[in-house]
Formats: sequence, structure tokens, C-alpha cells
Amino acid sequence: MIFLTRRVFPVCLLLVLSSALGLANEKKGFTEDFIHNYDKQDFTAQVNLVKANKNIIGETINILTRQALAENVGVDEKMHLLNIASSMAYMHFHWNGDNRPLDSLDKIISVELKKEQARLDTLLQGQKSERMLGNFVMGRHEKAMQEQDLSMVLYPHWLHRIMFECKVCHNSIFKMQRWSNNISQEDIVKGKQCGVCHNGKMAFSATENCQRCHLAGRPEAEQLHKPSSVSQEKIKKAAEKIGAKWRPENLPDGKLPLDRFQFIDWLELKRRNVFTPIVSLDKNYKDETRDNKILFKAKSNFVNDVLFDHKVHADWIKCSSCHPAIFTEKLGSNNIKMMDMHKGRYCGYCHSKVSFAFADCKRCHKDSNNHPPDTVLIRPRQ
Repeated sequence: MIFLTRRVFPVCLLLVLSSALGLANEKKGFTEDFIHNYDKQDFTAQVNLVKANKNIIGETINILTRQALAENVGVDEKMHLLNIASSMAYMHFHWNGDNRPLDSLDKIISVELKKEQARLDTLLQGQKSERMLGNFVMGRHEKAMQEQDLSMVLYPHWLHRIMFECKVCHNSIFKMQRWSNNISQEDIVKGKQCGVCHNGKMAFSATENCQRCHLAGRPEAEQLHKPSSVSQEKIKKAAEKIGAKWRPENLPDGKLPLDRFQFIDWLELKRRNVFTPIVSLDKNYKDETRDNKILFKAKSNFVNDVLFDHKVHADWIKCSSCHPAIFTEKLGSNNIKMMDMHKGRYCGYCHSKVSFAFADCKRCHKDSNNHPPDTVLIRPRQ
């Protein structure tokens, strides 16, 4: 087995921020605390920190951005720094009401993501490895992989989603944000990250056959772009091995149901009882589900209202994945706009990334006053 060398990035990041950037003590302390909370996913502490330091956040974000865009910074460091800055800017907007740093940073990140996608397309000979919603190429250790004649890893979210609810991995094993997990072969071999499951017992060992994951751009990756080409029996056996269920006999016409944008319709799969993913790796885990509905009145009269079903979302993810980092828990305190969602805020944190696209308007805007009588009503802000 060939092992990849891990780059000790979080420590380097703190050293860069504290010395090379020459941060003032106040900004340095704030940045270190923010990164600590970010790594620990301690959002309650993060909220208090952001509120207490609102006067220095703008300049701190500028410093992080300048460091990320420096010529000598590689793609992995760049995107990680921009992620930290983006998280900082989003929480500043969310809790302090200042959207200027976030709007400015959104444009920068959009440009950098397009550059990276163009680079990956060239590297993979134009193959759209990420055309399946949720799939992504993991290229953080790209140079090390090239030196060992390995392709980059193509991670198929959809295949794992059949076996596991999202809450199994997020946020206990992985932060639910791309570029924020420093995934390395060293940690995987130690039973961390992917190695929690890929240990030869629950799933195939990450040390047995590198090519099973390192296949981006290779012909073998085609089946991960086209779920219909994967053997239903293989999926069924893999699911049964870990205690999940896959019932291909319940598939409509034997095929995965797709929405009008040709993405997997996961809710239809659940309605048809096609699959039963496991909810935790801990046998003593008690699932938390918030079972209520919130009616969001539409601001325009040409679309229906949105009836948000908490249970549908709580079945997939933990409450802590959304509250309080993405949404405040106080009813009516989130001024949700489509423009913000398209920028990856609020519902956009997941939708159009790993969940169905916003262009499918009627998936959400479908309520026509036939909602339960105990539904909580949220009226639009003017």
C-alpha cells in the first residue's frame, strides 16, 4: 500500500496567521479562537465570539483573503483560508447584520471555484467528474498523488447516502463543508475520517486497493456518474453488511427515480421504501427529530408559499448542522431570500450542492393553504 504524506495544515495556518500576516494581538486572538471553534464545530461559542468582535471582523477577513490569494499559496491552502473567511463573513452577516464582507468575498470565491473547476476539467481531460449532484473530486494532496501515479479520489455522495443518513458523518466525522476537512491517508489508516468505516470490516479497507477510490478521470469512474450502471445486487449486499436496507424491487420500473433535472429524487425513494439507511454508528444513539411545520409566506403573488417540514430534514441531519450557525432558532428572525440562497446561504448551504436544485421551484413553493392547522406561520419582511 502506498501512503500519502499528510500536510499538517491547521498548525501551519495558525503560524501563518500569527507571524507572517503580522496580525495585531486582538485580531490574532480572535482568529485563533474562531478557527478553534470552527474545527470543533462549537457554534454556540462561535456566535458569542462573532458578536463580541464585530468591529475587527471586516479587516480580519481582508487579511485572510489576501493571504489566500498570494502567489505562493497552493489550491488546498487557498480554499481552506477562503472557507474560514467565508464562514467568518457569513456569521458576521447573520449575527451582526453586516453583509458587505460576505458580498465581496462571494465574488472572489466564485472566481476561484471556476478557476479550480477549469483546472480539474483540463487535468481530467474534460470529464465532468462532479456532474452527479454531491459527487466531488478530492484533490487536496494532488501533487503527492501524481508522484505516486495515483488519480485523485472521486467521492460518490449518492452511493454513501444510500447506506447512511447524512447525520452519521456530519458533523461528528466530517465538517459539512467542502475544503474544510484535511483528509489524509495517514488519518484514514489510523481509523479516522474515511477510515472510521473503511476498515475491512464495515466497508472495504482503505489500505487494500488504492484504485477503488483513486479513480477520477479513469473509465472505472463512469459508474459513479451514472447510478443506473451500478449493480443493484451489489448495493443490496453492501447495505445489508452494515445493517442498512436497499430494496431494488420497490424501484419504479427498476430504475432510480429522477427529478426533472436528472438528479436522484431521494424523497421519492423514501416514499417507495426503497432504502433504509442507518442513522448512527453508535448503537446507543438516540435520534433527535423535530416534527413540526413552518409556513413561509411568499413575497410574490406568482408563486405558492413554502411549507417547511422539519421532520423531513431532521431525518437526514442533526439539528446542530443548521442551528445556530446557519439559522437562528428564534421564529421570524431569519430574513431568507432567494438571492442569498443562490449564494450558498440559508437553504443554499445544502440545496444545489447535495440536495435538489433551486431551479426546481415547485419542490418547495407548493403550498396552497392545505397545510396542517397547527403550522407555524412566518410572514415575509418588507
